[in-house]
Amino acid sequence: MRIYFEIKTFQQIIKTICIFLTVQMICLTLPMGYVSGAMIETETLVQKDRGQYARNYVKGILANKEVKDTLIAQGINPLEATARVDSLSDAEVIRLSEKIDQLPAGGDALVVLIGASLIVFIVLLITDILGFTNVFPFIS
Repeated sequence: MRIYFEIKTFQQIIKTICIFLTVQMICLTLPMGYVSGAMIETETLVQKDRGQYARNYVKGILANKEVKDTLIAQGINPLEATARVDSLSDAEVIRLSEKIDQLPAGGDALVVLIGASLIVFIVLLITDILGFTNVFPFIS
């Protein structure tokens, strides 16, 4: 009788394990969504880092005291300007930072002054040669 009881218990354990394994196998074979694995291009990663770098660069410029004073003088809240930079896409921020780098920073004033002086000199020289003015005594 004891052997019969042990076999019955063993069969119950085996039956439970089989049911559990059957459910597991059915779950593994159910149709699931496809997963697409692909290589990430280096350009994608560089572009993402470049966008974050450009965003930090523009925010750094906006954090400058002179820029803040100029924004306030023009009626723009510096916090609102920073929030607008945050709302730009990476491509827009990159384009903005490149444009900021290309803008003159006030160092071209000497070039403009020399250019304007040269134009005035040429106009006066031509009018003196044509006889309309007598500014330069060395021209007869």
